[in-house]
Amino acid sequence: MRVLVVEDEVRTAAVLRRGLVEEGYAVDVAGDGIDAVWRATETAYDAVVLDLMLPGIDGFEVCRRLRAGHRWAPVLMLTARVYVDDRIRGLDAGADDYLPKPFSFGELTARLRALVRRGAAHRPVVLRVGAVELDPAGHRAWRDGAPVDLTAKEFALLHLLLCHPDEVLTRTYITEHVWDDAFDATSNIVDQYVRYLRRKIDRVGDPSLIETVRGVGYRLCVPLERAAADCGADVRGADVRRADVRGHRTPPAGNDGR
Repeated sequence: MRVLVVEDEVRTAAVLRRGLVEEGYAVDVAGDGIDAVWRATETAYDAVVLDLMLPGIDGFEVCRRLRAGHRWAPVLMLTARVYVDDRIRGLDAGADDYLPKPFSFGELTARLRALVRRGAAHRPVVLRVGAVELDPAGHRAWRDGAPVDLTAKEFALLHLLLCHPDEVLTRTYITEHVWDDAFDATSNIVDQYVRYLRRKIDRVGDPSLIETVRGVGYRLCVPLERAAADCGADVRGADVRRADVRGHRTPPAGNDGR
């Protein structure tokens, strides 16, 4: 496993490098934020150990730039700051874990192993499908760059759909992830909120971004050109993914999916 250690304090960087090498990692060291962004952009690291206080640009900005550049290596953020707000900022900037200084080296390596097991999955800070964007941390949404005012449940529904682009989500699956156990599963509240959401994110004269799959549920459509770019294939790759159904259960007789 190859790890990037970003630490401006030379002695601390040397200790981290020596310890990680002894654990079997290949380790590179960056002493400032600009170098860290360059290295993590040019090299496919399995994880990044990132100090928060750096010369040039700080760890928050390093993490934001990596995620904006579609670099998804797990980031373990280190800092001597003890404020909860700093931890929140770090995680919302795209970090995967947070370890305050001083720390046990054994805990650091255990956290690194856990992060590496998860892999470098695609997990942008701001979710984006076509012309729709959503910032979960800031609780903001946009269509074609214009802000969209959403209620809490509309926001949660759009968040769920954006997390599963081009997948069919059954009403049961949506209910289980947006509403709680007190929800009446026999009601049509999912359909109602899909209609509310369509009114706010669709454009008059254009097909709805949220497609009804008769007898099953709903799917957030991915523009074919985006699907081809993301998977490195032609547009037929999007058609293959359209067969995916999340939480599918056989619908009751007479349910036409409307």
